[in-house]
Amino acid sequence: MPAKSPSEVRRIIRTLARQHPNADTELHYRNPFELLVATILSAQSTDERVNIVTPALFARYPDARSLAAASTAQLEKLILSTGFFRQKAKALIGMSRQLVDQHDGQVPAEMDALTALPGVGRKTANVVLGHALGVPGLPVDRHVLRVANRIGLASSDDPERVEAQLCASLPKSMWTLASDVQILHGRRICRPKPLCGRCSVRKDCEYYRRVVSAEGVPRRPKSGAPHDTRRVRASRS
Repeated sequence: MPAKSPSEVRRIIRTLARQHPNADTELHYRNPFELLVATILSAQSTDERVNIVTPALFARYPDARSLAAASTAQLEKLILSTGFFRQKAKALIGMSRQLVDQHDGQVPAEMDALTALPGVGRKTANVVLGHALGVPGLPVDRHVLRVANRIGLASSDDPERVEAQLCASLPKSMWTLASDVQILHGRRICRPKPLCGRCSVRKDCEYYRRVVSAEGVPRRPKSGAPHDTRRVRASRS
């Protein structure tokens, strides 16, 4: 179970929001379809790389109908630098065809309908819901997993459990914000090797208390250790 109470979780998220003002997705998009495509491309890639690729991609395929009719070979060339381009091209074309066939080319605003699309999991669906469709969503990526578990906002290695724990502690109006600030905090401060000195919530952080602070306290030497013996001898002289 999370180490923090709901009131503590809310306070910590607000503190992180002050450290990372105007937190938002860093993917560039103009409509729900573009954000859906960009988020699929961002898997195993960076937002910066995706933002380099998408202008030419959207100029050629501006909507679901045009992307549904795309040539796989042409699409792969456009998205090559994002990595896993063959799988992503297959997912993008399949997703677009399903949008056309089942949703009149529009991005649905329901979790179940989104996750039924090829290449779309809960994280991608939550990104699109929360940022482009005005529906509360809390995307959990590797940064949110790391930050939430370290601070004690959640306690699980499973993204869906972390999502559920965070959502239970926060009002719906804070769900997307909570994800955005934790993602930025994970990228900028709470990295795999964290910059705890720059963290605005380190006093609330379980990892800082149990690991970082503990490492800063000299450990008591084991009985019989050489330096223990020298200390005894010095006291007798």
